[in-house]
Amino acid sequence: MINVALPKGRLGEKVYGLFSRAGYDFPGMLEKNRRLVFENEALGMRCFWVKPFDVPVFVERGTADIGAAGKDILMERAPDVYELLDLKAGKCRMSVAARNDYHDDPGRVLRVATEFPRIAQEYYSGLGREIDIITLRGSLELAPVLGLSDVIVDIVETGTTLRENNLSVISDIAELSARLIANKSAYKFKGKEISEIMRRLQEVSC
Repeated sequence: MINVALPKGRLGEKVYGLFSRAGYDFPGMLEKNRRLVFENEALGMRCFWVKPFDVPVFVERGTADIGAAGKDILMERAPDVYELLDLKAGKCRMSVAARNDYHDDPGRVLRVATEFPRIAQEYYSGLGREIDIITLRGSLELAPVLGLSDVIVDIVETGTTLRENNLSVISDIAELSARLIANKSAYKFKGKEISEIMRRLQEVSC
């Protein structure tokens, strides 16, 4: 049995669409219900929904053999897993944004609001810049608007929310998308099955 962890929400539904097109269907997965685990005995696979940030945990710990996780989550959590394939779903970017009238003062500590403290710290450490990280869980755009922070580090898809709050991107950190990941032990012992899944997913994600 191959166990697959997919993230709940829009990204997970896009990734499930890839699995379905690749021939891996799990009846009932997209129906409106509260079920979390779905099996396809004919395929020898079990698929389950988990919170996006928890996908790497399930894979790293071996509860799932493979999973799909956003590159942002992999960068932030740095799990001990194999990153096998860019699924090219949910494309966006991790960026630094600030008010349109913002002017940087390199001589003082930069206040950075973010949901991704590891990513922010590594990015600014690479620039040799001292920062004060303010960890928030949503509504990041408010931080520079209300003077809580100088900049934000956040996921940007269309940029509409930034524009509507008089913010703009001042630098990009990384391109993001869903990635297929595997438990290291599972990849060793179920490598043939996982490689076949990866091959078929690659064909439909191009």
